[in-house]
Amino acid sequence: MAKTKETLVEIKDLKRHFKVDRKNILKAVDGLTFDIYKGETFGLVGESGCGKSTAGRTIMGLYQASAGEVRFKGASVHEKKSKRELKNLTRSMQMIFQDPYASLNPRMTVKDIIAEGIDIHGLAKTKEERTKRVNELLETVGLNAEHGNRYPHEFSGGQRQRIGIARALAVDPDFIVADEPISALDVSIQAQVVNLMKKLQKERGLTYLFIAHDLSMVKHISDRVGVMYLGNLVEVAPSNELYETPLHPYTQALLSAIPIANPQIERTRERIIVEGDVPSPINPPSGCRFRTRCPMAMEICSKIEPKFIEHEPEHWVACHLYGKN
Repeated sequence: MAKTKETLVEIKDLKRHFKVDRKNILKAVDGLTFDIYKGETFGLVGESGCGKSTAGRTIMGLYQASAGEVRFKGASVHEKKSKRELKNLTRSMQMIFQDPYASLNPRMTVKDIIAEGIDIHGLAKTKEERTKRVNELLETVGLNAEHGNRYPHEFSGGQRQRIGIARALAVDPDFIVADEPISALDVSIQAQVVNLMKKLQKERGLTYLFIAHDLSMVKHISDRVGVMYLGNLVEVAPSNELYETPLHPYTQALLSAIPIANPQIERTRERIIVEGDVPSPINPPSGCRFRTRCPMAMEICSKIEPKFIEHEPEHWVACHLYGKN
């Protein structure tokens, strides 16, 4: 891909397969290639089961890659490391999880949850300094210092996600993988959390991989967006360009399903229906994986897998309708 900006994370032909039984292998992530630039938000979208959450965890190093590589600041994430190297990596890369309740230890106070990373990395020399850092983090995410003595069950979903964000920020990371951070929240709270993340990014120079299935919210936060289908990318483009001129039939179908507030536009626009179910990642279709559901499918689609090409500057697509595949 064209590197017009400083690349922070490089993902090359990344695969994460799970052995189901003696004969079957589930190909959750099956050949991802893209870069994430320093200071940007890269949105990763797709239907449930397309492999986007597995991709996020593999990029983070929580899952070992089956093949391919992830490089963070030029260094491999999955190569064997010394304790010090691993510690530095985990400090630089943090994660915000989908379920803010399941990801917080119910037996720990909020203060201790947030301070866990501070303690592990020795970022506070005294108890007073530790308390001060925790209180500052709570205020940063819109909570009060007094909340530190409470437990996760005493908070709403939106407040718990703010605690999760504070925990991720505690070690001053450069890169945060946000795995569907708003999908478990009420719609009214989602915008608040997204706006908080944008504000923190501006203040702290953070880089995000924002994983979601809500395309309207992804547009609001992302600089570039990658669309995943059955373990691989079908399209990557700057956010506005992807939403205004989507190239891949799958992307076009996803975007046509987003509700529009204007009734006149909603009545006249074409709704693209994708029929059938997503094929099994254990036995994906030959050629183009989307061909079994694609309204534009041609004979070549069943025989040859389309290459991921740069159709226009910074606009990548994997489809036989474009270029010479």
